[in-house]
Amino acid sequence: MQTYLPTLKQLQYLAALHEHGHFGRAADACFVTQSTLSAGIRELESLLGVMLVERTRRVVRFTPLGERIVERAHRVLREAEELAELVAASGKPLAGELRMSVIPTIAPFLLPALLPRLRAERPELKLYLREEPSQAACESLHHGHVDCVLMALPFACGDVDHQLLFDDRLLLAVPASMAEGLPDRVLPSSIDPAQLLLLEDGHCLKDHALAACNRPELRQGARMMGTSLHTMVQMVDNGLGVTMLPELAVTSGLITNTGIVTRPLASEHDQRSIALVWRRNSPREREFRMLADLLIGIRQPASGA
Repeated sequence: MQTYLPTLKQLQYLAALHEHGHFGRAADACFVTQSTLSAGIRELESLLGVMLVERTRRVVRFTPLGERIVERAHRVLREAEELAELVAASGKPLAGELRMSVIPTIAPFLLPALLPRLRAERPELKLYLREEPSQAACESLHHGHVDCVLMALPFACGDVDHQLLFDDRLLLAVPASMAEGLPDRVLPSSIDPAQLLLLEDGHCLKDHALAACNRPELRQGARMMGTSLHTMVQMVDNGLGVTMLPELAVTSGLITNTGIVTRPLASEHDQRSIALVWRRNSPREREFRMLADLLIGIRQPASGA
C-alpha cells in the first residue's frame, strides 16, 4: 500500500495557523494567500484522514489530535531547519543569512553602535533582525523562525545554549524633584512600592528589576504600566514615580535632555547579563560562538573596557 507523507509546506501552514490563530495572519506569515494556506491544511487533513482544525466564522480551534500533530510538526520543522543549518555550517562561517531576535530593552541601545562595525568586519554576513520580548523571542527560536536571540539573562528560554557578552547594571531613575539627598548607592529597602514604575508583563527587565530589589512585596505594590523604556522615562521625568533603567540604555543617551537622576543600587543582584542564545546542539554552535566573540570585541573599545 502506498503511503503519502505530509509535506514540510503543509506542516508549516499548520504551525503558522496554530501560532497566529487566524487564517489571514497565518497566510501573511507564510507569504502565501489565505486560500493557498487553507487548501494546504485541507490537503493535510485529507491525507491523514482526520480533522485537525475546527473552523467557524469567528474562531479557529484545533482538535486534541490537531494539537498533538502541531507539536510534532514543530519538531519536524526544527529538524529540517537544522538540516539546512548543517549545510550552512559546512561553508564559510559568518557568511550568508543569519536571523536574530533582539529584545526591546537591548535593540535600540546596542545595535546602532554594533551593526555598522559588524557590517565592516563581516561584509558577507546578511543579518536579519526582529525585535520582540523575551518570551516571544524564545518561541521564535524554538519554532525555527530565528537562529539566535540577543537577550538578557536570567530568563527561562527552554533547551538552549548561550554565551555571555557583558553585564548590564540596573540603575534607579528618579525625577529631579526627588534627587536631593539621594545617596550614592540606593538601598532597595528605601524604594516606595507606590512610587515604583515597571514595564508591563512580558518584559524580562521587570523580573530583573524585582530581583535586584529582593523585596517580594514590590511585585504586588509596583505599578507595572510602561510599554517601553522610552515611555517609562517620560513618566519619571514628569514626576509620576521612579523606575529601574539598564545602564546600557542610560549610557546610550536614553535620559539625555531630561531632568532624571540615576543612582546604582546597593544590591547583590543589581545587574542583568546580556547573552547570545541559540538552540542546544545546533550545528551552527561554532558560528554563534564566533558571533558572540565578535560582538564582545566590537563593544569593548566603545565602552572603554
